[in-house]
Order: sequence, then C-alpha cells, then structure tokens
Amino acid sequence: MATRYVIVRTQSAGVFAGNLKSREGREVILTDARRLWYWSGAASLSQLAVSGTSKPNDCKFPVAVPSVTLLEAIEILDVTPEAEISIKAVPVWKS
Repeated sequence: MATRYVIVRTQSAGVFAGNLKSREGREVILTDARRLWYWSGAASLSQLAVSGTSKPNDCKFPVAVPSVTLLEAIEILDVTPEAEISIKAVPVWKS
C-alpha cells in the first residue's frame, strides 16, 4: 500500500501533517510529521489539504519528528501532491 500524506486534526493535541503509517480506531501513527501550529494563506484545513498555503512565510510549522502517535484523531484529510509540496516548503518555525 502506498503511503498517504495526510493532515490529522486531534481532539486536544492540535493538527499534524505527515505520512500515514497506521490507523486503528482513533489512534493514528504518522511518520515525518510536522505540527501545524499556525497556518495562513488557507481559509481552513480543507483548503490547506487541497491547495496548500499561499503564505508559507506566515505559517508556524515546527521541525518534523520521525514519528508521532496521535491518540484522539477526529479528522483525517488526504493531501494533494500540490499541497504536500507547499506544506513541506514552509520554513521550520523555531525560537
């Protein structure tokens, strides 16, 4: 099965983008995952998943982690290839 690049919204841990490794019920494991702490240039997560961001320098996406287990996933959006490129091109936000 091909790896899907997805955006996952959780109950309380926020929003993440990454490669879907597995899903069992509300537990989702992503690899090469970035927390989407703040986004600009997209009206919603749906638009971000389809079009990406038109304002990558205004987004706050920290460094990718090798793997993250999300325990309360409430939404999983498939990301288009165009949007994946856009999300991955956002500079790493750090203090």
